[in-house]
Amino acid sequence: MALNPSRSAFSSTCKALRQCRASPAAVAGRSRPFSSSPASRSDAFEDLTWSYQQQQIQQHQQQEQQPRPRWSHTPAKMKGPGFSINIVKDPRRTIWKVNDNPELLDAMYNRLLGPNGENMLPEEVKWLAVTHKSFDQGRRGFNTRLAYFGRQVLALETTRSILVGPASSETVPADPHGREPFQHPALANIDKLSTRQPQDVIDKDKMAMLAVKLGLHNVLRWKPRLPENLEGSGLTVVLNTTIFAIIGAISLQHGAEVAQRVVRDKILKRLGA
Repeated sequence: MALNPSRSAFSSTCKALRQCRASPAAVAGRSRPFSSSPASRSDAFEDLTWSYQQQQIQQHQQQEQQPRPRWSHTPAKMKGPGFSINIVKDPRRTIWKVNDNPELLDAMYNRLLGPNGENMLPEEVKWLAVTHKSFDQGRRGFNTRLAYFGRQVLALETTRSILVGPASSETVPADPHGREPFQHPALANIDKLSTRQPQDVIDKDKMAMLAVKLGLHNVLRWKPRLPENLEGSGLTVVLNTTIFAIIGAISLQHGAEVAQRVVRDKILKRLGA
């Protein structure tokens, strides 16, 4: 008699398991048919609303997962905690608008490099070449390394243009001790560098004026320290750096021969070299 409660509990458990193992068709046959009562209509509307919301959430997640251009946004992993420890003396100086229109950027490249100049560089590199390290704290990349390489290319080609160009009308002063320098055909053009140096041709002020004529200052991405005084913020240096970076990017993308031709035809001729 003491085991009867345990046996009844065991039989109830087995009966519940048999009901759970019943086929879906049998369960559906025992379910109540669909009713068109107001409560059922409300449930159907709620289900439709929920499915629509889920669809909108999925579309939004898919749009966020789609890769955006590197130049157009700051990577999420490079963003800070949402505040800055820098104390700004004048909040108005923190506001500075830069170009985000690809058509305006392509127009500048066409003026600098000629027709179809916009196609000489990939999209990301075109934006990288005009981005100074002061823009967005350098989180979207900047053109310092491209500028270093482009500066060497420009200096080399400028030196070569001086050596192969006509000799200057200035005469080399005679040696006060009556010494005669060593003469050789391979060294005949070296004396031209004693009267004209590459920095005289590619002067930073001349380069900045050329950049302004090409509209480079309108597409330049940088953050001036003093928005009310761009020259005092280093606009001349930033414009020179950007031109160097474009030359460096072209050299890396197409090779030294194309970069040298661009320097001769698009830079030095416009500077009057």
